[in-house]
Amino acid sequence: MPEGDTVFRTAARLHRELSGHVLTLSDLRVPQHATADLTGLQIRETVSRGKHLLTRVGDWTLHTHLRMEGVWHVHPHGTRWRRPEHAARVVLETAERQAVGFWLGMVDLVPTNEEHRVVGHLGPDLLGSDWDLEVALTNLDMGPERPVFSALLDQRNLAGFGTEYVNELLFVMGVHPMTRVADLPDVRRLVVRGQQMIRANSTRWERSFTGSTRPGQERWVFHRERKPCRRCGARIADADLGEDPVQARNAFWCPHCQPER
Repeated sequence: MPEGDTVFRTAARLHRELSGHVLTLSDLRVPQHATADLTGLQIRETVSRGKHLLTRVGDWTLHTHLRMEGVWHVHPHGTRWRRPEHAARVVLETAERQAVGFWLGMVDLVPTNEEHRVVGHLGPDLLGSDWDLEVALTNLDMGPERPVFSALLDQRNLAGFGTEYVNELLFVMGVHPMTRVADLPDVRRLVVRGQQMIRANSTRWERSFTGSTRPGQERWVFHRERKPCRRCGARIADADLGEDPVQARNAFWCPHCQPER
């Protein structure tokens, strides 16, 4: 599942493979940018911002978001695509490489000096060089009545966490997902621990929260509903939680290790 660490690694690969090279072809397969042509422009860099990707080409920024199913593949010319052609939303080619974005949830093209239009709403980036813990804490404090589950998923507070990280973090910290932000005993410690978790996973493809990368052993609670807790043996509970029923997200927790107070 694409979360901040996945996007961070994707940006690093796109940057490594494409930056400094001139585009020999650009094909944005979305209606609003179907006629745009970046051919002949140099790719300056690709960076991540939370769960967003910013590929800067000339004076333009190609903004993409993976959402649930999106992925970028980079390979030499002539390599057979590993996803169906109809799923391609962006194709970028240089003299040596081809980068294809499949099932991308967002594709925008904006002048680089107007990037704020697409990412200006985001809080501090958990994996960014400009990560600011104090700003993230201030943002969270502005919603003291919110359930911590929703507050941590709100990218306006801090950018990079998805449902897997929030569920695993709350288990590790012994916090029930419906606990109000105001009732948390130590918000700072919670956020610091979460930032440590996502940074540790940012340098490896096998995401793990338990210390094990063996299949089926990587998570404490996420998608382990009705299975025994690895710590106490109680059955993992699950529910769709969120302040907006339309955008409810899957929550998983151990009723014993994360009691509701």
